[in-house]
Amino acid sequence: MTLYTGTIVDTPGDPFTGDPGDALAEVGALLVRDGVICDRGSFAALRAEHPDEPVTELRGGLLVPGFVDTHVHFPQIRAIGGLGMPLLDWLERCALPEESKLADRAYAREVAGEFFDGLIASGTTSALVFGSHFVPAMNELFAAADHRGLNITSGLVLSDRILRPDLLNSPETALTDSADLILRWHDRGRLRYAVTPRFSLSASDEMLDVCAQLLGKGVWFTSHINENVAEIAQVAGLFPGARNYLDTYRRHGLVTERSVLAHNVHPDDAELAVLAEHGASVSHCPTSNCALGSGLFPLRRHIEHEYAKAIGGPKVRARTAATSRCSGSGRGRRGDFFWTASQLHRPTARRR
Repeated sequence: MTLYTGTIVDTPGDPFTGDPGDALAEVGALLVRDGVICDRGSFAALRAEHPDEPVTELRGGLLVPGFVDTHVHFPQIRAIGGLGMPLLDWLERCALPEESKLADRAYAREVAGEFFDGLIASGTTSALVFGSHFVPAMNELFAAADHRGLNITSGLVLSDRILRPDLLNSPETALTDSADLILRWHDRGRLRYAVTPRFSLSASDEMLDVCAQLLGKGVWFTSHINENVAEIAQVAGLFPGARNYLDTYRRHGLVTERSVLAHNVHPDDAELAVLAEHGASVSHCPTSNCALGSGLFPLRRHIEHEYAKAIGGPKVRARTAATSRCSGSGRGRRGDFFWTASQLHRPTARRR
């Protein structure tokens, strides 16, 4: 075992309702055994309980819990920087051509390694990852996450219309391929599976029915919602019987406590009420919203409806309970901590 001591910064409570003083730094210590955090407390107390254990003093930096990213796209890591276009134009011209390249398994393996090494370098140890449209690429993603000991939830991206032909799959193929991935990867180590229709714009009612069948396997659900006004208008045209964007998911049973919907820049009050009623979560993506001119996230309205909020996006991280079951620390818990000014930018704990 090893005692690590240094300045710990943590935010154990709700940042919107808790005491800001809870986030103040404190000098403390962690007891680590075989890569697992076994205890946290004052250095004096832990040293008294374990007088013979070696001590590592972390000076000149901060010891912080591993960050959680609740919405980040694995296939888009090499498309960062394509600015000046609204969402649908950006998808067509920048993101989707890059995502098509992941049909090459060797390319997908290279991108997966680059993607996770980037997360680790920024202190992110848990993430809800929007995956790839290709099964081999998803196997590379999960294998790379497992090798690095990261807490990752992800899934095959499902679409059967609107997008480039090479990114489409049929509902039948989506069901078979997703079920195989769930069997292979869900609850393996620190990995979990999320059923992932890209958005209802590119997913028919038949595809969303498949998503509902897959949720019966005890997995998670993630997709996009209300990101862009042009997108919302197109969704309304494709689902004339739906009350709103959220209803395209709700009527298939896809809005639950295990659902995390990204963006939600333009919700109506009825949608916020339904999200709260079903215990679903929203991932706010401020960098993306600004870069694509999607709009400003109505944070106050979300808070007033008293349901789970989270922060996501390629360059914005936040610790939240919405998608993390392993982050955090304390006696009897297994978590991830990072020392921000050292070469300890790797997980200091792995779920066994």
